[in-house]
Parts: sequence; C-alpha cells; structure tokens
Amino acid sequence: MPRGCKRMLPFRIRFPSALAGPKGDNIYEWRSTILGPPGSVYEGGVFFLDITFTPEYPFKPPKVTFRTRIYHCNINSQGVICLDILKDNWSPALTISKVLLSICSLLTDCNPADPLVGSIATQYMTNRAEHDRMARQWTKRYAT
Repeated sequence: MPRGCKRMLPFRIRFPSALAGPKGDNIYEWRSTILGPPGSVYEGGVFFLDITFTPEYPFKPPKVTFRTRIYHCNINSQGVICLDILKDNWSPALTISKVLLSICSLLTDCNPADPLVGSIATQYMTNRAEHDRMARQWTKRYAT
C-alpha cells in the first residue's frame, strides 16, 4: 500500500455538513459534498468538490477544488481555494476530515484579508448587504 494510504482509511468520511470518498477504485481521487452552513449565505446549497491526493500525502497537502460555482472571496472561478492549511500551514497531522471542516468554516467566515478574488473581498468589506445578496443568488443558481 502506498505511503500515507493507511491514513485515508476508512475510505469514506461523513459528518453532518460534509461527506467524502474515492471516485471509484482510485484511492488518490476523491469527491466530496459540502452542505452550505446553516445561517450562512450558502445555506441550502450543495457544493461538490474534487480532492486529489499525491503519492507524497500525508507530507504534502491534498489538492481540493470546488466543482460547484460559488461567490466567495477565497474561492476563484476555477474552484481553487485559498486556505492556509492547503498551502504553507499544512501538517501531516491534518486529516481530510479536518480539511473539510476548515472549508466548511471558510463558508461561514471568509478571509477577505487573504483573497483570491479581490473584487469580492472588497465588496464584502465595503458593501456587505450586496455581497450577501450575490452569494445567496449564486448559491440558489448553482448549488441547489
């Protein structure tokens, strides 16, 4: 079994707001579903993500991208996520469950100080009502 694979067992992750598991027989390619957090602008949305583990996992972070479009300053139009634990603050002690929990937290509390989409971050800080309206509209259009 390749290094790090035992850390991915059992092959399915499930908690109230997210689930994840392999796409098929390939343990390096996973799909995840995250429910928009209650009380957030993403509430009621169902967001699909791709998770790719490299052979260097757990010493390198998995690549996690949104497949569902989302209006968020830390997630760009290609689904790339700006989250410190997926980059410089990765630790081999982190599990995929913790990664998904961190992404769920990002949907509740974005980080406009470290945006991937500057215009959305600016809108979040200067016109929160319009930002929230747009995020709800995108959630309804793309995630329901």
